[in-house]
Amino acid sequence: PYLDVPFQHSHPDVLKRMKRPASGEKNLERLARWREACPQIVVRSTFIAGFPGETEGEFEHLLDFMREARIDRAGCFAYSPVAGASANELPGALPRDVREARRARFMAVAEQVSAAKLAERVGADMQVLVDSAPALGKKGGVGRSYADAPEIDGVVHLLAPLKASKTLKVGEFTRARIVGTQGHDLVGQPV
Repeated sequence: PYLDVPFQHSHPDVLKRMKRPASGEKNLERLARWREACPQIVVRSTFIAGFPGETEGEFEHLLDFMREARIDRAGCFAYSPVAGASANELPGALPRDVREARRARFMAVAEQVSAAKLAERVGADMQVLVDSAPALGKKGGVGRSYADAPEIDGVVHLLAPLKASKTLKVGEFTRARIVGTQGHDLVGQPV
């Protein structure tokens, strides 16, 4: 239950300038329906900050959307002109430092949301695909849950299994109780 949905923005006027059909309010409703149907769903999205004409109020709308939508994993790009793009002709181009500052502000909010969502997983049992295990005689490993796209999202740091007879094998699944978080990652105890 992992969805990658590129919302790109939340404010209807910015979405209109981007020539995107969706509106932020409908996206909140859509997210609520998805979470009702599948409570364990993880949503990843990408956004653009500093699109031509974006006002501070429109940007604040985007930050409020992130807080309310509680997107699990989010990335953000500062708008940059692309050769031949019609957006280059839009009025209100923002200076690069403003675009980059907005991207950084967005990512700070996204990281707060993501950390809170990860903290909610502490105490849960999850199936983890083991990606790496240490050499013979060492304990622990690194893996991914269904919520972690490889090389994009976080990982699950696996502690030494409680049962001495249990070994972690790369490419196999193990059950782990989530016992903590580390930045964008989870810490799991194989059970």
